[in-house]
Amino acid sequence: MKKKLLVSSIAMILSSLFVGGAAFAADSLVGININGENQEIGTSSLSLLLIITVLSLAPAILIMMTCFTRIVIVLGFVRTSLGTQQMPPNQVLIGLALFMTLFVMSPTLSQVNEQALQPYMKGEISQTDALSKAAVPMKEFMYKQTREKDLLLFMNYTKAEKPKTYQDIPLTVLVPAYAMSELKTAFQMGFMIFIPFLVIDMVVASTLMAMGMMMLPPVMISLPFKILLFVLVDGWYLVVKSLLTSFQT
Repeated sequence: MKKKLLVSSIAMILSSLFVGGAAFAADSLVGININGENQEIGTSSLSLLLIITVLSLAPAILIMMTCFTRIVIVLGFVRTSLGTQQMPPNQVLIGLALFMTLFVMSPTLSQVNEQALQPYMKGEISQTDALSKAAVPMKEFMYKQTREKDLLLFMNYTKAEKPKTYQDIPLTVLVPAYAMSELKTAFQMGFMIFIPFLVIDMVVASTLMAMGMMMLPPVMISLPFKILLFVLVDGWYLVVKSLLTSFQT
């Protein structure tokens, strides 16, 4: 039951992006008549095409509206700084990033379920109202993680009036601003992760040069030391803890 509610919440969030805080022909999506009775052929075909388009863009939209981007980039920096190439594999990193995303986003998804999904399933609110209510928790989460500079960039480009609250910010403005902020934060964390491993590489390379071992690749010697350092300081714990702490505002 919880899985169904989670999937429904995510689906409502994805639909809310196309709503933009208002009605985006939502009723036409649900009101598709499979038999084609009392409905024009062109309208039915257009609605089906719209649904297929939304489903095809759903993974990208879900990634850009959640904390997945920051987490997966930081984990990628960890692997690159260690120099282990494909260890851990991409499947492991993406799987860890997905489960961490669900963990971090669970309060927001719970709000979507309580404020929008459950009232809509009970028939207390219309679909348009449900989509609008579902967008509010997502806007709140993204707004807290978005830098004012990035938000003003897109607000000035659209020449829109300054919103009074985060609820008045259109999703078409908030989502790209949030994505830019997430990229900057992820690269800042990645830089801090690189520093200790870079020091090890420099020390090993200088030692080999002093010993006259020109033909021996420094990476082969520094790799065991970097892995040893990462294990001794419990690196995965520190990385995950830093990621979780970065979302607490």
